[in-house]
Amino acid sequence: MATVRNLKIKTSTCKRILKELHSYEKEVEREAGKTADMKEKGADPYDLKQQENVLAESRMMVPDCRKRLEGALEDLKGTLVELEETDEKQGPEFEEARNIIADVEKLFESSEV
Repeated sequence: MATVRNLKIKTSTCKRILKELHSYEKEVEREAGKTADMKEKGADPYDLKQQENVLAESRMMVPDCRKRLEGALEDLKGTLVELEETDEKQGPEFEEARNIIADVEKLFESSEV
């Protein structure tokens, strides 16, 4: 049975993973710039290889994070639907959950295009 407490937890989980996703995306940009800069300056091949490994690891985290966000979004939607069926529809927790759902769905739509 879903409770308002569960809704708050799942909303916070979605927020955290969304923040994590943005952080990884910024890290990929930063590391890509650093790698390009190293190539431009003719850095030591070993250092360049290590930097490329760092960039590859950062890039691998983005799809993983998106997958976790999709799962967390489905959990949040399910909890919200369950609570709405029990006539508990009002409160700041519900509004926050709906806002997070809208934000995440907008993010997924914009990245699919």
